[in-house]
Amino acid sequence: MRKLMWFSIGFSVAAILFAYIVPLSIIPFLGIASLLCGAALHFIKRIRVPVVAVVLLGLGIGCLYDYGFDALVLSKQRSFDGKTVTAYAEITDYSYPTGYGICADGKIKLRDEWYAIRIYTRDEVNFKPGDSLKAKMQLRYTSFGGSKEATYHQGEGVFLIGFCESILEHSSLPQVPGKYFTASLRHSILNRLDEIFPEDAACIAKALLLGYDEEIPFAEDFALSKSGIRHVVAVSGLHVAVLMSVLYVLTRNRFKLTAIIGIPVLFLFAGVAGFTPSVVRACVMQALVIIALAINKEYDLMTALATAVTGMLIANPLTITSPSFQLSVGCMIGILLVSNSISKYMMDKMHLDRWSRKSIRGKLARWVVHSIASSCGAMVFTMPLSAAYFGMISLTGFITNLLVLWLVSLSFCGIMLACAVSVIWLPLGTLVAGAVSYMLRTVLFVAEIMSKIPFTSAYTGSVYTIVWIALIYILIALYMMSKKKKPWFFVAGLVLTFGISLLATWLEPRSDHVRMTVVDVGQGQCVLIQSEDRAYVVDCGGDSGEYTARALICAMGAQGITRLDGLIITHYDSDHINGAPHLLDVVPVDTLYLPDIDPENQWRKTLSREDIPICWIRRETSISCGKGHISLYPLIQQEQSNESSMCILFQSENCDILITGDRSMLGERKFLQQCDVSQVDVLIVGHHGADTSTALDFLSAIRPKVAVISVGRDNRYGHPAKITLDKLKAFGCIILRTDCLGNIIIRG
Repeated sequence: MRKLMWFSIGFSVAAILFAYIVPLSIIPFLGIASLLCGAALHFIKRIRVPVVAVVLLGLGIGCLYDYGFDALVLSKQRSFDGKTVTAYAEITDYSYPTGYGICADGKIKLRDEWYAIRIYTRDEVNFKPGDSLKAKMQLRYTSFGGSKEATYHQGEGVFLIGFCESILEHSSLPQVPGKYFTASLRHSILNRLDEIFPEDAACIAKALLLGYDEEIPFAEDFALSKSGIRHVVAVSGLHVAVLMSVLYVLTRNRFKLTAIIGIPVLFLFAGVAGFTPSVVRACVMQALVIIALAINKEYDLMTALATAVTGMLIANPLTITSPSFQLSVGCMIGILLVSNSISKYMMDKMHLDRWSRKSIRGKLARWVVHSIASSCGAMVFTMPLSAAYFGMISLTGFITNLLVLWLVSLSFCGIMLACAVSVIWLPLGTLVAGAVSYMLRTVLFVAEIMSKIPFTSAYTGSVYTIVWIALIYILIALYMMSKKKKPWFFVAGLVLTFGISLLATWLEPRSDHVRMTVVDVGQGQCVLIQSEDRAYVVDCGGDSGEYTARALICAMGAQGITRLDGLIITHYDSDHINGAPHLLDVVPVDTLYLPDIDPENQWRKTLSREDIPICWIRRETSISCGKGHISLYPLIQQEQSNESSMCILFQSENCDILITGDRSMLGERKFLQQCDVSQVDVLIVGHHGADTSTALDFLSAIRPKVAVISVGRDNRYGHPAKITLDKLKAFGCIILRTDCLGNIIIRG
């Protein structure tokens, strides 16, 4: 059976090459070459290497399969990239709000064929499964080979996105069709959770039961991430294992009955949870466990994992690009390869055999050991992935998991019980939900406490953290190769190198007179200015408010900053402010600096908090900032919000920085009347490089050396405009763009 595991490795490597590395035109030749090499190794007895032969067989078949998948599935959808069409679509799931408007999954009819699509519309409309619509929409292909960069949608099997320009027809059925039963059931469960749980607990109950994390407040979500237990609200193996444990109890461990009931329950649960890669992987593996027990056959975890992975990659080879898939599979590989060794070592050193397995002390000790070993094993393979995808890794995740995972399991059972009981009698279900709410609040409380402990996270925006992570794996390799294994030397090495990394992360930014970080927040603006121990942020907005706040916090953490002296908002446009409320929920800020305009603006009201002093800017204001000072230049007028942008000028002996917000050319000229500035070192280009800003006479007056454009990749506005880039080049500016470079750090 282990041959399937080796085959799966080759098949997975083929998917990686297909998705990330090898040009499509080379894939079939690589597949044929791999098959020929595998056949040669298999049949030539003198050099026969069975394992390598099976891996090459998997690689060859995988390459040819992926090439065929592209030819039969992807190429058709790729041909619609960038086209504007008027077509019929059918909605397959309930709609939900996003930063890009209302979003709903569906299928669209193009050239007499149906394709999966994710539809976005700015119209205030609610869709439900079975709705049909005729719409004019612009299509975008989500995978490689299109006119724009690939998106995360490809990992979910969605290769087309449709941006509605207008909805021409929209009709709904009285009832949701039976083929969308799982979507309807999911919607009903979410509504029932809202009905029986208190508001503060309902959001975490939805996430824990079904992976619906859209409503978790940012502060709580960030605490879960920083404390290392964010995975508990992403349905995965833990939830499936608890579900099946309940079923085993109900069937009294009658394996055949468990198989008959359990396999349909598993895949119903996977459907209700949205068929995410992590839950599909867990359900397939659990189904194989049930089948093996029912027919009294040996069960091999690695083979089961290989089966799940191969099946998912057959359904969609680009599942390999999904962070959920990578983290789920990496976690399982770490547990299977590493955790048993850690567990055995700890049990031997702690002499746990002296306690009976049936005694409370023995059970508790073994549970602690297995929990620590599982967490450490999972981290071996998931740490680099977490660092790459989230910009942050939790260093105390195994402790937090040890504290709350048992409570999470109880809460999961309690949520299921509350839902079931509420169907019979709603008041009793509400009573059970009230009791479970205390457990959920305890989980959040522990996460919050753990997240506030200093030095519990490492931020990968710092090169020193990246070096430290690399050193971890070098230390692991040296430890595994050493004959006399001394774990305390290994732990001491980890702690010492982390301390050095942390100190360097804190000291290095403070060696600069001035440091400016333009955070890559997509289509928006967020600028961090530091001098000595003072730190100010100018604007905090982007494509998504939560993403913007998280990106800024990671950028701050990568430079050893845990608090801000001030948050300055140039104006109240969403792409300059939508991350600010989330930031204030997590990071201590001494003072808010807000333009005193548009008193009825909702963003202005949202930021007005009793616990944070607000300085309303009505006239030119100067703020001390380390070895320089920041001058705020408001334009008090009730015109367009862009024209009301404050201009921000940081001046020091070594570096002058100018930020003009979204002011147009007229607003730039008014700034020149307000401030006598002859030259600046760095200009944050106005309005993300739009052609309405950056006037020639303005550039002539300030003559910037470096022009930084904060702009989103493939944004729908076409920023930055070619004419703006040409003007900046004509003045000899060094042009830096966040859509090309990510976070931009300038030292002065």
